[in-house]
Amino acid sequence: MEAPIEIESNFKVSISNKQILSMMLPISFAILVPQLNFITNNIFLGHLTEETLAVAGITGVYYLIFAVIGNGLNNGLQVLISRRSGEGRIDEIGKLFSQSIRISLVCASMGILLTYFLAPAILKFSIHSDQIREQAIHFLKIRIWGLPVLYIYQMRNALLVGTNQSKYLIYGALAEAALNIFFDYSLIFGHFGLPQMGFDGAAISSIIAEIAGLVVIFVVINAKGITKQLQLFKHFDFDAQNTKLIIVQSSPLVFQFAISIITWEFFYILIEHHGQQALAISNIMRNIFGIFGSFIWAFAATTSSMVSNIIGQGKKDKVIGLINKIAKLSFSLTLIYVILLNLFPKIFLSVYGQTDSFILAAIPVVRVISIAMLMMSFATIWLNAVTGTGNSTVNLAIEIFTIIFYIIYVYFVLEHYKLSIIYGWMSEWLYWICTFVPAFFYIRSGWWRKKVI
Repeated sequence: MEAPIEIESNFKVSISNKQILSMMLPISFAILVPQLNFITNNIFLGHLTEETLAVAGITGVYYLIFAVIGNGLNNGLQVLISRRSGEGRIDEIGKLFSQSIRISLVCASMGILLTYFLAPAILKFSIHSDQIREQAIHFLKIRIWGLPVLYIYQMRNALLVGTNQSKYLIYGALAEAALNIFFDYSLIFGHFGLPQMGFDGAAISSIIAEIAGLVVIFVVINAKGITKQLQLFKHFDFDAQNTKLIIVQSSPLVFQFAISIITWEFFYILIEHHGQQALAISNIMRNIFGIFGSFIWAFAATTSSMVSNIIGQGKKDKVIGLINKIAKLSFSLTLIYVILLNLFPKIFLSVYGQTDSFILAAIPVVRVISIAMLMMSFATIWLNAVTGTGNSTVNLAIEIFTIIFYIIYVYFVLEHYKLSIIYGWMSEWLYWICTFVPAFFYIRSGWWRKKVI
C-alpha cells in the first residue's frame, strides 16, 4: 500500500474574513464568466430580433437543467474533497477526482441522447409558437455537445475549490470569456470571414469557449505541479468504493438542482403563454440573476467547502459562527449592487437593444427580483451549509418542500388567474423563504454533527 502523501497546510482553511474572501472572489469570477457569456449571447441576439431573445430564454433554461446536474456532481465532489483536505488525506483526492470524471461523462452522454430523442416531443407539447419551438430545438441539438466539456470543467472547479486553490480558476475563465465574445460577434453576424449563423452561432461560440477554458486551466494546474501532487491521472481504473461515495453524496444534490431548474423551465413555459415580450423580459431577469447572483453563489460554494473542511479538522463548534460570518458578507455585498441596479435600471436594460416601452415594462420586475436577491443572499448560504455537513438528502428534502409551494403559486398566478409577470416573479420571494427556514433550523438543531462521509 502506498504511504499517504503529506498534505500542504494551505489545503486547510481558517475562519476569517480574509480566508472567506480569498476563496470566494476567484469562485465568483469563475461563476460570473459563464453568466457573462450567456448575457453576451443575449445582447447580440437581442440586436437581431425580439423573437430570438425570447427563444434564448427557453433554450437557456433547458441547457441549465443539464448544467445543474453537473453542478450537483460538482458540489458533492467538492464537499468530499474539502473533507479530505481538512482531514489531511490528500492521497484520496486524486482518486475522487478521477472517478468523478467517469461519472460525469456517462451523465453527459445521457443528456445528449435525451436532447436528440426526447426534447423535441417535450417542447412540441409545451411551446405554443411553432417558430419558437423549431428554433429552440435546432439550437439545442448543437449546444448540447458542449455538455461533456462543461461537466469536466465543473469537476475541475470542485477540485480547486475543495483544495483551497480557487485562485487558479481565473485563468480558464479569462480564456473562455475572451473567445466567447469574439466568436459570438463573428458567428452570429458573420464577421472576420466566418459564416453568418445567427442564433446557431451563439451555440457554437459557447462550445468553443468552454473547450478553450478547459484546456487552459489544465495546462495551468499541470504547470503548477498540482496534477502530480494530487495524482490526478493515476486512478482512472474503476473504483467501486469512491464511485459509490460520489454517487451517494451527489445524487440528492443532482435531483435537488434538476428539480429546481425543471421547475424554472415550467415557470418560463407559463411565461411564454403571456406573450413574446413577457418571455423576453423574463429572460433578461434571468440575466440579472446570473450576473449579480454570481457573487452570492460564490459565497454559497465557499460555505459548503469551508464548512466541510472545518468539520474535517474537527472544529464542529466553529461551524455556525462561520456561516453567520459568510451570510453577513454576502448580504452586505448584495445590498450594494441591488441599490445600484435600482438607481440605474435603464442603463442595464438598454444594452439589449429593445424599445423604451419594453424597458418601462421591465423595470417593475427588476424591483421584484431585487428583493428576491437580498433574500437569496443569506438563504442560499444556510442551504449550502447543509450541503457542507454532508447531509445532501436534507438538501433534497428542503428543495421538494419548497418546490411544492412554488409550483402551486406560479400555476395559479400565471395560468389560472393570468396575472402580470410582476406577480409571477414574486414566486422568488416564496422560494427563498421556504428554503431558508428549514435549512436554518436544521443547522441550529445540531443533527448534522453525527454525519460521517
